[in-house]
Amino acid sequence: MTRKLYALSGTDKTRPFSPHVWKTKLSLAHKGLPFDVTPVAFTEIPKLEEGATKIVPLLRDGDKLVSDSFDIALYLEKTYPDRPTLFAGEGGRAMARFVEGWSQMTLHPAIGRIAIMDIHDRLEPVDQAYFRSSREQRFGRPLEAVAESGRADLETFSAKLEPLRHMLKFQPFLGGDGPLFADYIVFGALQWARIVSTHRLLAAGDVVSDWFERCLDLHGGLGRSVTAA
Repeated sequence: MTRKLYALSGTDKTRPFSPHVWKTKLSLAHKGLPFDVTPVAFTEIPKLEEGATKIVPLLRDGDKLVSDSFDIALYLEKTYPDRPTLFAGEGGRAMARFVEGWSQMTLHPAIGRIAIMDIHDRLEPVDQAYFRSSREQRFGRPLEAVAESGRADLETFSAKLEPLRHMLKFQPFLGGDGPLFADYIVFGALQWARIVSTHRLLAAGDVVSDWFERCLDLHGGLGRSVTAA
């Protein structure tokens, strides 16, 4: 059985950039489950699988469709319990929920402002129009103004990583000696920035940079299969 993962891409279909898709790609690899990636554009998402979702990732596993990266991870854990665990029990699930909240409330908004024009410029014209309209409605100002505010985020981004930096002083991964889904959550955010933007958010010699390099090497270097912008 071939699993199909629908992944958000721009004009270059070989460079899926969604942070949530990257969580799922590493989750599937963690479980040792083969899958094929089907790239989709923003405006194509509502047409997927007869309107099955408004978001990606969307995973087709046989006759099962699952969307949302956390729900997909829960599904994989329940459906393939004999494969390596993504959570290592209830505590790991609770930790992942906390990490997801921190990542999406702290890292994602900053990366979104820093990279907003980079994302726009990598899209087809029809998707650029959608992206501009939807993001300007979300932010309440033009994309260019959002990008300008992203300059301040560049200066403060390293400080936002301090909780992760502290934890990595004691262990190589958030999951301990090896990665769990919590690692993939934060990796997905930083991989998003790495793929779409030429701004470098991590400094050499930082424990977070070392952790990110370890994550890029996981599962046969899956994270390195797409080069940095």
